[in-house]
Amino acid sequence: MNDITALKLLFIINPRSGKNKTDWEAVIQEYFKPLHHAIELFKIPDPCIPEEIKQKITEYKPDRVVAVGGDGTVKLAAQCLIKTNIPLGIVPGGSANGLAKELDIPEDAGKAMGIVINGRVKKIHLIKINEGLCIHLSDIGFNAYVVKKFEQEKKRGMWSYVKASWKVLWNAPEMNVEIQIDKTTEIRRAAMIVIANATRYGSGAVINPNGKLDDDVFEVVIIKKISITEIFKMMVTHQPYNPAKTEVLQTAALQIKSRGKVYFQADGEYFGKVNDIKARIITNALEMMVPGEI
Repeated sequence: MNDITALKLLFIINPRSGKNKTDWEAVIQEYFKPLHHAIELFKIPDPCIPEEIKQKITEYKPDRVVAVGGDGTVKLAAQCLIKTNIPLGIVPGGSANGLAKELDIPEDAGKAMGIVINGRVKKIHLIKINEGLCIHLSDIGFNAYVVKKFEQEKKRGMWSYVKASWKVLWNAPEMNVEIQIDKTTEIRRAAMIVIANATRYGSGAVINPNGKLDDDVFEVVIIKKISITEIFKMMVTHQPYNPAKTEVLQTAALQIKSRGKVYFQADGEYFGKVNDIKARIITNALEMMVPGEI
């Protein structure tokens, strides 16, 4: 590897991510042993206070920050880097690694760290949802209920997610919602509504085929009814949706009001039940290290 400029890299490591017991400190130190970059390793404590990560960034003054973990770890790092012009890299270590897949970052740790050093910078937008942040995908209804069940499973991984989905499939309630976009109001009955900053879930299901991380809008995907044929399109064929079953809207801001409280998740983390969602885009919010030459 030909390194032109020595970099200061801060690795934010979540030792609780994913289902394996990788010794990330050893893996990172071994990779950088023959290189002349400076590295600092910060293991996320439990519980984690974001201010601790911000303080570490302020003290170390890194050229790049690297999130080692899943989407939750990426989000923790991202919220500390918004509008700082410090690029964020990812070494995937979670169960699904949705944003890493979205950005074509390989799960192989060595290849991912190579991108951190030699990749290019891509500016992306984020979504502010209520008081939180969405870097990937948030939703209410069916999938949020699945995430709730998934968090109760003893084991992580895709099979546990499938089991949780099966438990929910036959008794997920439909929602009656009011969607306000651009001063217009739409009334919908739906099984699930996705606020999509990206195109696909970590499972590989393409929920938002037209999504872009670097434009000025995000998508609102309204799944009116859970359909095996629509799921097959999302998972396998990626053919256009049936508009009678799935509707996609674009906006820079919206509000969703539900008649009753509904399940809500953001980036794979369940946040309980809500009946009011407010979302707005934050353009050029974050710089990401992605594959490709600078």
